[in-house]
Amino acid sequence: MDDTGVVYHQNGNGHHRLNGHHPVLVLNSNYEPLNVCNIRRAIVLVLNGKAEVLEEYDVMISSASDAFDAPSVIRLVYMIKRPYPRVKLCRREIFIRDNFTCQYCGIQTRDLTIDHIIPRSKNGPHTWENLVSACKQCNHRKGGKTLEEARLKLATTPREPRASRYYPIQRALNRQVNGDWLKFIPDYEPTIDSPRS
Repeated sequence: MDDTGVVYHQNGNGHHRLNGHHPVLVLNSNYEPLNVCNIRRAIVLVLNGKAEVLEEYDVMISSASDAFDAPSVIRLVYMIKRPYPRVKLCRREIFIRDNFTCQYCGIQTRDLTIDHIIPRSKNGPHTWENLVSACKQCNHRKGGKTLEEARLKLATTPREPRASRYYPIQRALNRQVNGDWLKFIPDYEPTIDSPRS
């Protein structure tokens, strides 16, 4: 039982252990994937008539007065307009954009740092265009110098990456999605969090 008074029961030989944060795929009214929410939020949307359940987990949820299957995929009743998502500027996303590769020497490694092309000491901005992945050796060599002063060249011109179709879902999940979701998110690929071997 969680603090909402909801109790989770496994059905048959189901293998899902649910808590208040179990992932639920949220679709717009036109079936466009919008986001991932926790199971508690999904239940509130369904009970308030704002969403319908399309797929369910093999578990029952019981409250003080009712019992029903735990939702896995829900669809909003009303259309939600949202701006096109942008990739969050953070270390992880910079490494992914740069394919976990030092932008100075080309080595591919997990042991990367972030380098400001125009150093902070020279008023370099904290932007996609001024941030690159760098190995520790190259970052140390460059230090607070400009590219010209350090005699370094960039492998590629850094730009803000375009958010993929399923970016909000990729940000929410770091593992394989539930099989029931795949019909709603064709061509989905999980985010790669380490260099390819």
